[in-house]
Amino acid sequence: QVQLVESGGGVAQAGGSLRLSCAASGRFFNNFSMGWFRQAPGKEREFVARINWSGSLTYYADSVKGRFTISRDNAKNTMYLQMDSLKPEDTAVYYCARTRVAWILGSGPDEYGSWGQGTQVTVSS
Repeated sequence: QVQLVESGGGVAQAGGSLRLSCAASGRFFNNFSMGWFRQAPGKEREFVARINWSGSLTYYADSVKGRFTISRDNAKNTMYLQMDSLKPEDTAVYYCARTRVAWILGSGPDEYGSWGQGTQVTVSS
């Protein structure tokens, strides 16, 4: 069973930056696609970005495209989310997730089977 631990959340001003990390335990990290999701108070969890097993393919929600960058370091079993030009509407708990099955892109939330505990990101105006 893989364990995912997010870090790097905190408080930032609008226009500022934060970098989230997701450290994964276990083997075969480089066989699985990974994703970032977020949940704001009173709202459903929403997709933010995903990256395939090798890091060669990425995909972003329209709301973060051009501002956020997802990446991974398979040698360190770690995924990242660089968040720039932050907006108050980016305030949420951010979760990292791993797909249930190796070698799939993780196009939908149901394809993710392992989740971290979440890290709070708060953007002040």
